[in-house]
Amino acid sequence: MPVIRSADARRTTTPNGVMTTLASPTQGGAERAMWRVDMPAGTEGPLHAFDTEQIWTLLTGGCTLEIDGERLHVAPGDTMVLPADVTRQIFADPHDGFAAVVTAPASARVYNPGGVSAADACDLAPKGTDRIVPPWVA
Repeated sequence: MPVIRSADARRTTTPNGVMTTLASPTQGGAERAMWRVDMPAGTEGPLHAFDTEQIWTLLTGGCTLEIDGERLHVAPGDTMVLPADVTRQIFADPHDGFAAVVTAPASARVYNPGGVSAADACDLAPKGTDRIVPPWVA
């Protein structure tokens, strides 16, 4: 049973936050991916979708989840079960931001709804109709 030490966790920084890979196929040989998301106050993630279910549990702070056109407030201790192929966007609390732990199959691929890339998408975002495994999931 491998132990992944905190100091060995892989961190990926994007304009929206920091994703820390806790376990994945390349981080401990896990069949599922698990990572921590830290989003600073007032940050908003990109509009996107995943081709697999994700489960998020908020540890601290708060956020607003916009999923399939509905907005939901999420507080510490709340868990979000995000179905596959549903458009979503997350907005960090304007004062506290948030930290969450997320799990998904290691094969999870992110993509742009409608195949349209955001004009301000970072280098790690999928382009056009591409579907990619994010580095924190791999």
